[in-house]
Amino acid sequence: MMASRMTYKSAGVDIGLKEALVPMFRSIAEKTSQAHVLGGVGGFGAMIAFNGTRELRDPVLVAGTDSVGTKLVIAFMTGRHDTVGIDCVAMCVNDIICHGARPMFFLDYIGTGKLKRRVALDIVRGVADGCELAGASLVGGETAQLAGLYKPGEYDLAGFAVGCVDRAAIPKPARIKPGDAIVGIASSGLHSNGYALARKVLLDRAKLKLNAKVAELGCTLADEMLRPTLIYSRVTTELFERFKIKGLANITGGGVMENIPRVLPENVTAVLERGAWPVPPIFAMIQRLGKVRRQEMDKTFNNGIGMAAIVAAPDADGVIAHLRRRNFAAYLVGEIRRGKRGVIFS
Repeated sequence: MMASRMTYKSAGVDIGLKEALVPMFRSIAEKTSQAHVLGGVGGFGAMIAFNGTRELRDPVLVAGTDSVGTKLVIAFMTGRHDTVGIDCVAMCVNDIICHGARPMFFLDYIGTGKLKRRVALDIVRGVADGCELAGASLVGGETAQLAGLYKPGEYDLAGFAVGCVDRAAIPKPARIKPGDAIVGIASSGLHSNGYALARKVLLDRAKLKLNAKVAELGCTLADEMLRPTLIYSRVTTELFERFKIKGLANITGGGVMENIPRVLPENVTAVLERGAWPVPPIFAMIQRLGKVRRQEMDKTFNNGIGMAAIVAAPDADGVIAHLRRRNFAAYLVGEIRRGKRGVIFS
C-alpha cells in the first residue's frame, strides 16, 4: 500500500488557520492604533513615525521585553485565556515607564504547539485591552506554531514595548537624597511574579481547588490568581508631568528587595515601614500555608506594592492624593536614609 502524502498540516502546523486569523488580529489591533502608526499587523514589520515635539526636544527611545511567566499554567488549567494578554503588556510597559517613558507601541509573541482559534483570539484581545490601558498601539507580533515543542494546550506569551521620553526628563538616581519619601502604589495582587512558589504552596501543598471560592479571598482561587497585573503608565505619566519624581521602581520579580535598589544611588538605603500599607490576603495565605519566611516573601512577591515612587518629602501628600483621585490606592511607605544601597524594614 502506498503511503499517504505528508503535508505541513499533518505534521502539526496549520498555515491556513494562521492566515485566517491575521485579519481578525488586525481588526482587534485597530482599536489601539494611533496617528504615529503607518503600518501594523500583517506586514513584515510595523512602521512607526517618530517626530520630536515641543515636549520632546531631545527624544530618547526606551524599550523593554518580558513574558507572562508561569502564571500561564493557571490559564492552561482553567481554560481562561482572556486576561493574560493584559499581563503581557503590563510586564513590559511597567518597566519602561520607570524611565519616564510614555508607551508608544507594543508587539506580542505567541509560541504554541498546535494553534487554536479561540485561544489565540482570546490572547490577542487581552493584549489589545492591555494596550488600551497603557495608551500604546498594538502594531504587530508573531504567532509561531512549533509542533513537538509544547505540550497539548500549552503556549508561551511574551511581548516587546517601546516608549519615548525627553532626555532631560529621565529620572536620575543622583537626585535622590536622605529625607526623600517613598510612596507605594498598590498592586492588584500577585501580578505576574512568584507563581512557581504560589502554585507549589496553594495547589501542591495545600491542595486548594482553582474553581473553589475561598472566603479569605472573597473569590475563587482562579479569579485571584488570574487577576490581571495593573498597568500604571497613564497615571505615572501624569505624575512625571505634575511632580518631580526622583525615582520610580516597578516591583516585579525580586520584590522590593531587588527592585527599589535599581533606582538608588550608592550612598542611600530605602527604609520601609511594615504595616504602612495593606497587604492583600493572598500573600498571607501563601506565607501561612507554605510556612514561607518573611524574608523570602519580601524577595519573591510584591506584597501589595506594585510601584514605588521616590519624591521629595513635601511632595508626598500631593502625589498620594493625585493617585487616589485616579483610583490608585497609594501610601507613604518609607523614606530614604544614608547607608549602603539596599532596602531595610523598620
